[in-house]
Amino acid sequence: MPCERKPMRYGHSEGHTDVCFDNEGKCIVTCGSDGDVRIWESLDDDDPKSINVGEKVYSVALKNGKLVTAVSNNTVQIHTFPEGDPDGILTRFTTNANHVTFNASGSRVAAGSSDFLVKIVEVADSSQQKTLRGHDAPVLSVALDPSDEFLASSSCDGSVTVWSIESQTQVAQWKVLQTSSDVSNAKSLCRLAWHPRSGKLLAVPVDLTIQLYDKTTWTHVSTLSDDLLTQVVNVVVWSPCGKFLAAGTVGGNLLIWDVEAKLCIERQKHEKGFTVCGMAWHPSGGRIAYTDTEGCLGLLEGVSSSSPSSSSTVQNTKATAAKEANDYDDLFDEDDDRMLDDGASDPRSPVKKPIMDDDDDDDDLMPATGRPRNRGSFLDDDDNSQDPGSVKLDGLPEEDGIGAVHPAVGPIVSRPVYEGPMPTQPQRAFQPGSTPVHLMHRFMMWNSVGIVRGYNDDQDNAIDVEFHDTAIHHAMHLTNSLGHTMADLSQEAVLLACEGTDELASKIQCLHFSCWDTHKDWIVDLPKGEDVRALCLGLGWAAVATSALVVRLFSIGGVQKEIFSLPGAVVCMAGHGEQLLIVYHRGTGFDGDQALGIQLLQLGRKRRQVIHGEPLPLSQKSYLTWMGFTAEGTPCCIDSEGAGRMLNRTLGNTWTPVCNTRDACKSKSDHYWVVGVHENPQQIRCIPCKGSRFPPTLPRPAVAVLPFNLPYCQTTTEKGQMEEQYWRSMLFHNHFGFLSSSGYEIDSEGQSQAEKEQQELLMKMFALSCKLEREFRCVELAELMTHSVVTLAIRYASRSRRMALAQRLSELALEKANQIQEEQEEEDEPAYQSHTSREYRGSNRMNSRQAQAENGCEEEEEEEEYPQEEQMEAEESTETRKPCLNPFKKGEKSPERPSPKPMSREGRVNPFKVSGSGKSSSSPAGQPRTTNVLDSMTMSSRKPATFSGTSKQGKAPVLKPLAPKPKSKTQATLLQMSASKGNSKKQEHSQSGAEKVKPAPAATPPVPEENIENRKPKTGFQLWLEENRKSILADNPDFEEMDVIKEGMGRFRTLSAEERLNWSERAKGDSDPKKRKREDEAGQVDEHMESDEGSAKKKKPLDASAKLSAFAFNKE
Repeated sequence: MPCERKPMRYGHSEGHTDVCFDNEGKCIVTCGSDGDVRIWESLDDDDPKSINVGEKVYSVALKNGKLVTAVSNNTVQIHTFPEGDPDGILTRFTTNANHVTFNASGSRVAAGSSDFLVKIVEVADSSQQKTLRGHDAPVLSVALDPSDEFLASSSCDGSVTVWSIESQTQVAQWKVLQTSSDVSNAKSLCRLAWHPRSGKLLAVPVDLTIQLYDKTTWTHVSTLSDDLLTQVVNVVVWSPCGKFLAAGTVGGNLLIWDVEAKLCIERQKHEKGFTVCGMAWHPSGGRIAYTDTEGCLGLLEGVSSSSPSSSSTVQNTKATAAKEANDYDDLFDEDDDRMLDDGASDPRSPVKKPIMDDDDDDDDLMPATGRPRNRGSFLDDDDNSQDPGSVKLDGLPEEDGIGAVHPAVGPIVSRPVYEGPMPTQPQRAFQPGSTPVHLMHRFMMWNSVGIVRGYNDDQDNAIDVEFHDTAIHHAMHLTNSLGHTMADLSQEAVLLACEGTDELASKIQCLHFSCWDTHKDWIVDLPKGEDVRALCLGLGWAAVATSALVVRLFSIGGVQKEIFSLPGAVVCMAGHGEQLLIVYHRGTGFDGDQALGIQLLQLGRKRRQVIHGEPLPLSQKSYLTWMGFTAEGTPCCIDSEGAGRMLNRTLGNTWTPVCNTRDACKSKSDHYWVVGVHENPQQIRCIPCKGSRFPPTLPRPAVAVLPFNLPYCQTTTEKGQMEEQYWRSMLFHNHFGFLSSSGYEIDSEGQSQAEKEQQELLMKMFALSCKLEREFRCVELAELMTHSVVTLAIRYASRSRRMALAQRLSELALEKANQIQEEQEEEDEPAYQSHTSREYRGSNRMNSRQAQAENGCEEEEEEEEYPQEEQMEAEESTETRKPCLNPFKKGEKSPERPSPKPMSREGRVNPFKVSGSGKSSSSPAGQPRTTNVLDSMTMSSRKPATFSGTSKQGKAPVLKPLAPKPKSKTQATLLQMSASKGNSKKQEHSQSGAEKVKPAPAATPPVPEENIENRKPKTGFQLWLEENRKSILADNPDFEEMDVIKEGMGRFRTLSAEERLNWSERAKGDSDPKKRKREDEAGQVDEHMESDEGSAKKKKPLDASAKLSAFAFNKE
């Protein structure tokens, strides 16, 4: 039974529809949710007659010139046919009727309603009504037995019931359906169908099968099913002869069974996969009309139920069964020249099932009719096989209407059949941002630069180019004499291409409007037989992929550059800056999946391949609809299921799902047509298309903006939301690192704002985990934090009385400190050795600062409360604290090192800052020993940011827990030059804020100290401590090393400012600690330098906020 599926056509607005034929089959009648009944003379009828019968029509039936409809105003109306004049109301319900049907003679109408009632009304006299009560939920469908003896109904209560019309009682009931609350929630419409001649069988769609019940015994006698059935059966309808049964499913499958043989002899698929909700068999049996839930009408042609296929299929089975008993070698008795097609023509051949399933949703991928299919039985192989006897048998009157067993026509040879997965039709090449080529008015390109429209009608064949920013170039109107079908647009040029013909070669044309000479366009002819399939523009280059599986590169001025081969046919290309992205077929996909590969090339000075042809991930049974770059240069793709994915460079160039445009669609037929993606702000720019995959050129479509949403688990919870926000922020700010490594300027303000948000989210998640007593999870979150935020986490843990957590966090901070300090020492070793290379102050002063930083920083910072510091604090801050090198703070040679600053560029706002003086004495006395490393970490410079070395820290990517590979010195110098004042301010403030929250003093591991002593000069405090150690130990013989240092610091503070300065000068000027006079002189000189620089601070105790004020004042 070879049949052909005609292309669908629009009939009604989106929603439920129904369909029937008139008595002679001359017209198709449809109804829909727009309230209209339309009368089609054929599927090609461009002007069907329309009758408005109400607001919505749920069901339609036609017999003997009477058109009956179930309307949303709770009535069943009758109209004349074909005039369409109202002829009264047959019956009313308290709510809307869901289904109406005539009996065989057309004298009665049965209707089922959502008020649980079924009514049978005489058409001639509507007062003659019978009401059947017994259902406990809305009635889905009704069917009258051809003998007018019984009525069958299905309901949302899960039952199928048979009623005696005469007695109005139930005679049989089967609980075979799923229960639901309403018709709109029902899994299936469950349209029932009696056998048309004798009514001996009742067909009931149950899930993925059709159950047949015998009228005499009310027992289940048979089940019809098929492997293709993966969705619930919605509608069933018998052929007029009663031999065949057709079904439509929720998934859009259309199947026809030979009932007696229980064989599925025809399998078709709705071209869009929409739910089939109405079916009707033509009175002659030659065609089937069907409608879907999107308001469209379709037709299956050539479904001849009076052909000999019925008997032949019966024989097919019997012959095959007999043949299976023979030896396998007999399968190959016939000529080897005959192709496997003969076997494939066997209606049971599984080859057909996947072929139908492969029909794609998009018309662009596959013609509406699909590929030619051989669906006939073996009788169709040649004309002579249709002997008259077998044809005549089908026309014989039959007593039971089901069909008799016919004599065998001849032996059938069954052949081995491939039963594996079926290959997918490969996707055609396309230009991202363009609409289909066959349209007369179409978008040839819509991207972030502008719009290229193509017009190809009777009046004009032209191309219009429009720029979003007219400062780039004014709009252009080009005559399309070459018939270009492909285009791309950049800020430098318009690139056009056309495929070749028999006479003309395929051509590439470039309009280089940014060119400074007078020749602004060039044309290149490709070799004969080679056609352009895809093209794109980048910064200073153009690329075209051709049918010869090669990619040709050109300069923007027309110079031919490299050529390289592709492993498969190109699908699309995209360019951005120096990046070229190519998607191609890397093989054959199966079962509806495309097998695409992707290459990403850098076309800058160092040419390299970043992605080497890895598979491109797509949703199941989908194809690629858009491929390109975000405005910031990150590759991004979107498939036909609406799933968007973005390249994650920090995770080995994997693809992260970032959105699903289908979530924003109101109906299945709506789509979003993507025109651009932005990472900052995070948005997808696209055009909503109602009932289509692409927009029309007129009226001008409005661009909508969709947000990103990573598919994390439990995003309804606070934890899930913050996790999604954090990782989305991380993913969408990877481009800062990529752009800076590629030599582009980056928005440092945006970067610092993003880092601030990320650290805020981490701290919120940390606090939430603390409340939930998930301390292990807290440590995991702390590993993602920057170093200064870890100190806040320690403080939070301490105040929450979680001492074990605080201990582990301190160990984590120490570990991070050691790692980064080691790397810094390796990188800054040359800087330590050559003092003459310093660009800041005199080499003597810088030596002193380094020495203080390496040796004295930790001891100096172990003071218990900053507000208690005396005058020595002010002087020490100008002299020794100022250069104190934070182990996480970068020297001038390593601009990429992570800085401890977590927060905003404004020097004042710290979202984690604890109000008050921030005394460390508020920390519990039992603070772990290792927390002192945080003192050295947070004890950053208190000086005004006069060094360029500190301002560079604003460029550091805060997020990475370990320092990345340092850049070259040239890059470092560039970054120093571009470092902003705001970053310096933020650096100073965040470090000062971190000082405020330093924990209680504790012991420092002495080992790093000794290592540094071997290489660095000593501080004044160390010299003083060496001379006074004995006296301290004499007074306190049980002191350990740390206790000695603490006691020494206390005594050192009691010295006058002048004495302390002398000790510092002694340490700086001479290794011999006895030469006090020279130290004093050096101290005076240094004081003089200090005053010249204007960096001396007030010589009185300062609290932290006063120091911040002074710092801000000096900065200004």
